[in-house]
Amino acid sequence: MKKWILAAAVVSALGVTSAQAKEWNTVRFGIEGAYPPFSWTEPSGELKGFDVDMANALCQEMQAQCKIVAQDWDGIIPSLLARKYDAIIAAMSITDERKKKVDFTGKYALIPNKFVAKKGTDIVFTKEGLKGVKVGVQRATTHDKYLTDNYGDAVEIVRYGSFDDAYLDLKAGRIATILGDASALEDGLLKKAGGDDFEFIGPSLTDPQWFGEGFGIAVRKQDKDLTKKLDEAIKSLREKGIYQEIASKYFAYDVYGQ
Repeated sequence: MKKWILAAAVVSALGVTSAQAKEWNTVRFGIEGAYPPFSWTEPSGELKGFDVDMANALCQEMQAQCKIVAQDWDGIIPSLLARKYDAIIAAMSITDERKKKVDFTGKYALIPNKFVAKKGTDIVFTKEGLKGVKVGVQRATTHDKYLTDNYGDAVEIVRYGSFDDAYLDLKAGRIATILGDASALEDGLLKKAGGDDFEFIGPSLTDPQWFGEGFGIAVRKQDKDLTKKLDEAIKSLREKGIYQEIASKYFAYDVYGQ
């Protein structure tokens, strides 16, 4: 009798586990839509860019339906935890601080971080040189933390909800420079009308202490099965050359890195 009860309990437990396991027939991706070339928003409201193409390719590789959810950067992790979507693909750096809240795939891109300013701007990138200098960053990013940790008691950090607002202030002379990832600054400012008036200045920043191990896809910690599926899909897309084909539409260099 006891053996029968034990067997029934095991079957019941297996049944619960099976019922709770997700097949991930649909994957919802949270994307910012304001960080070209990774993502931008068309006048129609449609999201486009490298992250969007990658999300669709990953879903196709996993044989899942893909849903794209637009989400402002400020609430992008809280909305993931609140189950508004299943994963974030939004040029998000893999950092130890973020790992406390979410799980990450391995990197799917790696880009250096740079300062951009009006041509002829002379800034010395030391605490003394940056004293009182207004530097624009996107709020709650690795760039924000880097400036705060290294120059916070000297530099005047001006925080924005999106880089578009920072570009307007830079052009108007209300800030001296902007810190961001080189590709986004190039695509969002330098390649736009009037971009010839601006240039990269100062060092290229890649220190993993602040800028992490590259850009990864963020997933809720309890959804490690999805993290694994996404990791396998990224690897497969690279092996098939699909990743490289997508990347070549947006970058003139190897965006994956070593």
